[in-house]
Amino acid sequence: MALNDISLAGKVAIVTGGGRGIGKSITKHFVAAGANVVIASRKLEVLQATAKELSDAPGRIHCVACHVGRKEDLENLVAETEKVFGPVDILVNNSATNIGQGPSLDVTDEMLDKMVDVNVKSVLRLIRLTVPKMIERGTGGSIINVVSISGIQPQYQGLLYSFTKAGLIMMTRNWAQEFSPYGVRVNALAPGLVRTDFSEFYWKNENLMRRLEATQPIPRIGEPDDIGFAALFLASDKAAYMTGQVLTVDGGALIQRVL
Repeated sequence: MALNDISLAGKVAIVTGGGRGIGKSITKHFVAAGANVVIASRKLEVLQATAKELSDAPGRIHCVACHVGRKEDLENLVAETEKVFGPVDILVNNSATNIGQGPSLDVTDEMLDKMVDVNVKSVLRLIRLTVPKMIERGTGGSIINVVSISGIQPQYQGLLYSFTKAGLIMMTRNWAQEFSPYGVRVNALAPGLVRTDFSEFYWKNENLMRRLEATQPIPRIGEPDDIGFAALFLASDKAAYMTGQVLTVDGGALIQRVL
């Protein structure tokens, strides 16, 4: 399947964390397919740089400064999207944080609260703000929750990240059960280790990279475009028979070779 086989022309999408890394790649693929995309994150200048870089694409980009852990920011994000482009057809919940890495007994209430606010509550809130309108319009929609293989297999000393991503996987499946009769598909996209600023704690570790190259069936780190194309597929009509699924893009990390 080639990129030019997929069209999102006329579709309106929100991509949280759309200014860099995986979110930027998803945005690039969406606008190349003709979608109008609202990208959101805390740093407006990062979003604007991405919008400028992708300005020649068929689709259009609008930037909204948004802290996904704040309810009022999410309400503004959806309202701004509807004002500029119209009703939301595609929602990509990509923003996340990963604080509290280390021994689980060192996790504090404050760390837990922040991780839940950003990684879980933000998704629930955006679902509540967009899906009822998709159902009311009767035109369907596609929700993509960017999770992680750490929600399937525990991340070492990553209790909170694994816990929140595992929770989001189960939320995805529950939503798929509820919304699919109305034409709204809900899927999760689970990357392995991808070369982004968010994950540099891991991929800048030479020992970890040597182990990955020695044991992972595809012996390299992932790149943002590996995930961006998968998201484009899930957003499109090419995935019309998929809902409630966790599409894993990890180079085979979950089935590592045994030396």
